[in-house]
Amino acid sequence: MEKFTKLTGVAAPLPMINVDTDMIIPKQFLKVISRDGLGRGLFDEMRFKQDGSEIPEFVLNQPAYRDAKILVTGANFGCGSSREHAPWAILDFGITCVIAPSFADIFYNNCFKNGILPIVLPQADVDKLMDDAERGANAIVSVDLDAQEITGPDGGKIKFEIDPFRKHCLLNGLDDIGLTLEKKASIDSFEAKQSASQPWLYNAAV
Repeated sequence: MEKFTKLTGVAAPLPMINVDTDMIIPKQFLKVISRDGLGRGLFDEMRFKQDGSEIPEFVLNQPAYRDAKILVTGANFGCGSSREHAPWAILDFGITCVIAPSFADIFYNNCFKNGILPIVLPQADVDKLMDDAERGANAIVSVDLDAQEITGPDGGKIKFEIDPFRKHCLLNGLDDIGLTLEKKASIDSFEAKQSASQPWLYNAAV
């Protein structure tokens, strides 16, 4: 998993509440087991017409936001079914930070496990960032995870809270596998001792 330290990029405004995981990545894209290419299906029903052509009014189809790195959106983002494909699609599109007043719990947890920083802010702060994001290509926002601080286009700063353990994992690029591998020396030592004292656990022929 890529480390998340500091991020500076265009913030795209999506002023919608209750955006569920089926809106983020519709069910027809769940047949795949690879994360690669899922960005094409992100917000599919809002981004594309039935013939596959783009809906120009949708924010991520607008030239200023095609390379957005940050998404500013409404409350209860990521509700609905607990599909991990939702953060996969967001990440594959290139967005690594989502800012909202609240998130669905499972989606929120899945973001951290996939290298995405979900930031919960009071509605007033989200409204300010939403207004900043409306500036198009000038909507440059910086997110400093170590300092837990967001800097807007005008230089204004907003502090945010994050669980210390989750912060540690993002700063160091640690998913569940990475956390386990941090204990590799202890695991190897334990298995060496156990295989010597209980060899039948490691050799079916014994």
